[in-house]
Amino acid sequence: MKYLLGIDFGGGASKATLIDTLGNIVAENTVEYPTLYPENGACEQNPQDWINALCENSKAIILKGEINPCDILAIALDSATHTSLVCDENFEPLYNAMHWTDTRSRKEADALRDSDGEEIFKKTFHKPDTIWTLPQLIWFKNNKPEIFAKTRYIFFEKDYVRYFLTNVYCTDYIEAQGSMLYDCVKECWDSELCSTAGITVDMLPPLKNPTDIIGKVTEKAAEMTGLATGTPVICGTTDTVMEVFASGSVNKGDITVKLATAGRICVITDKAYPDRHLVNYSHIADGLWYPGTATKSCAASYRWYRDTFDGDYKELDKGASEINIGCDGLVFHPYLNGELTPYADPMLCGSFTGVRATHTKAHFTRAVLEGVAYSLLDSKLYLDSLNIPYNTVATAIGGGTKGSLWRQMIADALGIALKTVKSSDSSFGSAMLAGIAVGVFKDPDDAVKKCVKEVDTTYPNPENTPKYRKVFGDYKKIHDALAPIYQAR
Repeated sequence: MKYLLGIDFGGGASKATLIDTLGNIVAENTVEYPTLYPENGACEQNPQDWINALCENSKAIILKGEINPCDILAIALDSATHTSLVCDENFEPLYNAMHWTDTRSRKEADALRDSDGEEIFKKTFHKPDTIWTLPQLIWFKNNKPEIFAKTRYIFFEKDYVRYFLTNVYCTDYIEAQGSMLYDCVKECWDSELCSTAGITVDMLPPLKNPTDIIGKVTEKAAEMTGLATGTPVICGTTDTVMEVFASGSVNKGDITVKLATAGRICVITDKAYPDRHLVNYSHIADGLWYPGTATKSCAASYRWYRDTFDGDYKELDKGASEINIGCDGLVFHPYLNGELTPYADPMLCGSFTGVRATHTKAHFTRAVLEGVAYSLLDSKLYLDSLNIPYNTVATAIGGGTKGSLWRQMIADALGIALKTVKSSDSSFGSAMLAGIAVGVFKDPDDAVKKCVKEVDTTYPNPENTPKYRKVFGDYKKIHDALAPIYQAR
């Protein structure tokens, strides 16, 4: 038997998935690493943590799968889009990577909107905001000039890890679409946007297709990872499109609801939908896109709550299940790092409101879960206002879908059925993508038919949907009341 390996690098962990050529999962492994918050608005990661996670995951996968690493046909990596890393002329990091949720570039993003916002939007399909690489690089130039002056190469997360494996510097065009340095109309790096950031095009990685075989595992990397020297490594792409792919969404009208570090609702379309509150990226399937909304802190909110106030997810879920919808007046807003759809406001803050002496820990737990549901509802209602057609059943993806309580909450709040599949993890999608690259699967449709297995469907409770919608009205009013306070800080 031969195998395909996909490895994802997410907001707080790396997951590896090994599948065989029939599409069966052979082994999985996850390694967590920290996200760093050294100052107000900062959100960073140490790139060495990614390399350590790669090495640990690779060795664990080989051990768990009881395989000969020489039987791995190809490897693909994915990661969160537009998490950038500045490096010197020797490809050595000069600073921690800036995660896409870093909000320190607010002034730079505001200035870009005021000066060149319309021109940037026409080229990139997005408006300047703190999540994009362009304003983050300008912030770096303004605040870390001594480091910025030494910068010679700019990596994105998965590309840095893949460089460690292969010594090949490149990226894919979907990743490039998330940098705000790429012209989505002309499909190339844009020299004017690069000049605005204070860089030149040759500082950015050469562009490849996600399925291109770009190199092979080096002898040094093989020693550190346990992988076989010479194993083909493909370019790979971003985590969300890999999750969408892994869910089986490869046709126009398919819709996904993502419960991961960030939350997203994406619809598969045959064109981009440039809009200041949507994120537009190409799909790996030819001619398709997956425009969608974005909630910054989805599963990240629940993880923050668990880590800050202690607890086990199963125990927390059990307590939350015993609390009524609406949490007896307690409302949580999941704006831990600002919010995207439909506000695009990096200054928004998370909050618990309506706290009373009668509220227990279980109330707070359920409030966190409901708050994310309301944030996703906010996104869905905006998506609906654009009249983008989609199917009546969505596929739920991301780690948050494992919790049946939260999945039911989301279905009830959104008023839409949520289908789950055996694995919608982006690392599974990357393993499927590796299979396309080496000819195991003919195309995305063939990969889906052979690999994606439906598990069940969570249907909304018609009695609960209006209850959530009523609380959502208060959720919106609280946002409207608090937003001006955060802006004034």
